[in-house]
Amino acid sequence: MTTTDQPNIGFKRINSLAIPAIIAGIAEPLLSITDTAIVGNIPVDGLESLAAAGIVGSFLSMLIWILGQTRSAISAIISQYLGAGRVADVKTLPAQAIFLNIGLSILILLSTIFIVEEIFQLLNASGKILDYCISYYSIRVWGFPLTLFVFAVMGIFRGLQNTFWPMMIAIVGAVLNVVLDVIFVYGIQDFLEPMYLEGAAWASLIAQGVMALMAFVLLVTKTDISLKLKLPIHPELGRLVTMSLNLFVRALALNITLLLAVREATALGDRYIGAHTIAINLWLFAAFFVDGYAAAGNIMGGRLLGAKNYIGLWSLAKKVVLYGITVSVVLMIFSTLFYRPLGRLFSNEAIVLETFYGIFFILIIGLPMNTVAFVLDGLFKGLGEMKYLRNVLLSATFLGFVPMLFLGKYLNWGIYGIWIAISVWMFVRGAALVWKFRRKFRPLL
Repeated sequence: MTTTDQPNIGFKRINSLAIPAIIAGIAEPLLSITDTAIVGNIPVDGLESLAAAGIVGSFLSMLIWILGQTRSAISAIISQYLGAGRVADVKTLPAQAIFLNIGLSILILLSTIFIVEEIFQLLNASGKILDYCISYYSIRVWGFPLTLFVFAVMGIFRGLQNTFWPMMIAIVGAVLNVVLDVIFVYGIQDFLEPMYLEGAAWASLIAQGVMALMAFVLLVTKTDISLKLKLPIHPELGRLVTMSLNLFVRALALNITLLLAVREATALGDRYIGAHTIAINLWLFAAFFVDGYAAAGNIMGGRLLGAKNYIGLWSLAKKVVLYGITVSVVLMIFSTLFYRPLGRLFSNEAIVLETFYGIFFILIIGLPMNTVAFVLDGLFKGLGEMKYLRNVLLSATFLGFVPMLFLGKYLNWGIYGIWIAISVWMFVRGAALVWKFRRKFRPLL
C-alpha cells in the first residue's frame, strides 16, 4: 500500500462532507415534494393536478438522471487525481464534459417538446390529466439543461472534496422554490391570480435558473477550474464518456423501474397514482437524505483509491454504511410517529390518503435495506466501478423488479404488488454491491 495520501476518515471528517451533501442532495426531491404537497391541495382539480405532477415528475427525473450521470464521472476522476497528487492535470476536462452534456440535453429537450402528448399517453395519461401533463411539462422542461449544468458543477466541487458550496446552491434553490410555489399556485389577493399547476411549473423553472447562475459564479470565484473550452481533447474525456455511458444504461434501467411503477399505478386509477406519487416522493426524499453518506463515500473513496490506501477504503466503507443505517433508523422512527400527518401534507383527498396509508409501511420497513444499496452505490461511483453498477441495475430490474411486478399484477395485488417489486429491486442491488466490495477489496488488506 502506498501512502501518497492519508486523508482523515474519522467521524467528524465524514460528516463534514456528508451533512452538506445531504442538504444539497435533498434539493431535487424537495422541489418535487413541494410541488406535490402544494399541487395536491389545489382547490380546483386537485386530484388530477396531483396525478399530472407525479407523471411529469417521473419522466423529468428519468431525463435528469440519465444525462446527469456525468456528475458522478467528473467527481470520480477529479477525486482520483486529487488522491494521486495530480489534480492540475484535469483542469480542462470539466469544461469539455459540461459542453458535451449541455449539448445533448438541448437536443433531447427539442426532440421531446414536439411529441409530449404521445409521451404521456404511453404513461397511461388521458383526459384532463393528459392536458395538465402537457401544460406542466411544457414549462418545466426548459429547466432541464439548467439542472444538468448545476449537477456537473456539483460534481466538480465534490471531486475537490467540497460539499459546502453545493449545499448553499441547493438551499437557495429549495427556499426560492417553496416561496414561489405558494405565490404562483395560490396567487396574491388583488395582485396575482392563482396559476395552479402551471404556477408550480414556473416556480421550479425560476428556482433552477437561479441555482444555475449561482453554480456558475461559485465555480468561477471559488475554484481554479475554467469553463472556457480548450483543445486538444483531454485524454481522460474518453474514460469519462465510457463511465457516463455505463451510468447512462444504468439510469435507463433504473428509470424503467420507476416509469413502469408509475404506469401500473396510473392504470389502477386516479386514487392509486395519487397515492403512488406521494409514496415515491417520500421514497426519493429518504434516498437523497441518506445519499449524503453515499456522497462522502464517493468523494473520499475515489481519493483513497487514487492513493492506493485500501485499508482506509475498507474502513471508510464500514463507517459510511453504519452512519447511513443510523440515519435510516431515525427516518423509520419519524415516519412511524407521523404516519398519517405525512400523508396529509400532500393531499386532502380522503380516498388518496386511504390508499397511501395502506402501502406506506412497506416503504418504512425497507429503509435500512435501501440505505445499504444507496451508500455503496455512491462509493462504487467514486471508485469508477461504473460497468459493475450498470450490470447490477440491469439484473435488479429485469431479474428482480419486472418479474415481481407482473407476478403481483397476475395475482391482483394492486398497488401492494408495485411496492413489493420495488423492495425486491432494492434488495438485489444492495446484496450485489456488498458481495462485490468484499470480494474485490478484502484480499487487498
